[in-house]
Amino acid sequence: MLRRGNGIQLKTKAELEAMRAAGLIVAGALQAVTAQVRPGISTGELDEVAEQFIRDAGAVPSFKGYHGFPGSICASVNEQVVHGIPSRELVLADGDLLSVDCGAILEGWHGDSAVTVPVGTQSAADALLSEATRLSMLAGIEAVRAGNRLGDVSWAIEVATTKAAERDDREYGIVEGYGGHGIGTEMHMEPFIANHGRPNRGPKLKVGMALAIEPMLTLGTAQTRELDDEWTVVTADGSRAAHWEHSVAITEDGPWVLTAPAD
Repeated sequence: MLRRGNGIQLKTKAELEAMRAAGLIVAGALQAVTAQVRPGISTGELDEVAEQFIRDAGAVPSFKGYHGFPGSICASVNEQVVHGIPSRELVLADGDLLSVDCGAILEGWHGDSAVTVPVGTQSAADALLSEATRLSMLAGIEAVRAGNRLGDVSWAIEVATTKAAERDDREYGIVEGYGGHGIGTEMHMEPFIANHGRPNRGPKLKVGMALAIEPMLTLGTAQTRELDDEWTVVTADGSRAAHWEHSVAITEDGPWVLTAPAD
């Protein structure tokens, strides 16, 4: 039975297992898309790959039609941070950096995940940016434990980003105004999860909660702007961005990554 803890949806073990089934479909769709990423393919074609995979698995793309969004994935290229609209006209070129966000609904339960992949030749700066973002996500996931507070997750992401910046000898911008969220019977639920913050703040995390952890880092500013399409978010200074995300459940044994690939 669904309950609420500090206003955050709580799920039973069986309900989390249902979310895992949705998460596996998302993971498979992202693997199918990633396998097709190459110079010369359009983001519209990648969108078709994802939608076909999701529907063949008996699920529904959660992004398509969401507040009018036209795609089954968000395909954000280079300076685009999130919410890039896939298009047959947007053809990927060698050296591009692509972030793919994907969601699926299976029997009323949502999965949501994102990856950043190089297109052809990858620059050293892009590789470091993507890996810093992925590691920050993993640090956030590690903090998704019963007894911790929401601020501990945000703090873990920020600390990991700072460590990556020191290791890589460069500055990373933590995108402001965008972050993770609760997930379950809806794609976006309470709470909002900032990618920077202070520890020991916010509601306590409890077994049965499910959160989407999704840092977005840039090679420059933390500031963004929205394009005229009213969806695509780009960095204010044109610097490149990376985006990684997993949906994670809190169990008695620790975090369970619901959108991890089956293998």
